[in-house]
Amino acid sequence: MSLPGITPQEYSYLQTATNGLNEQQVRTFLMIYSSKRKNPSDMLLFCVIGLFLVPGLQRFIVNQIGMGILYLFTGGLCLIGSIVDIINHKELAFEHNQRMVFESLQMTRMGNFQ
Repeated sequence: MSLPGITPQEYSYLQTATNGLNEQQVRTFLMIYSSKRKNPSDMLLFCVIGLFLVPGLQRFIVNQIGMGILYLFTGGLCLIGSIVDIINHKELAFEHNQRMVFESLQMTRMGNFQ
């Protein structure tokens, strides 16, 4: 697997999730997943932009629209939420990537990619 910025935690999660798939399904899964996942380094960049320019940008990027709107109208929850997101940017990316693993697995299993 050549996924930029992959953490050992994410790699272990992917190995567990793809257990039982054949080689073609794993390739299809990786193709779908790599287009949906967020790199933790990119997430840090979005969090910094969210702190200084557009509050809540990082939440919009990970499809947490409600939290993004809340951050937007409260100035990143008075900057505290944005600072917390900078500290927890890896966890924010990992939670998003876990959801994308689930979606990618469903697409791989339901699709007829032979």
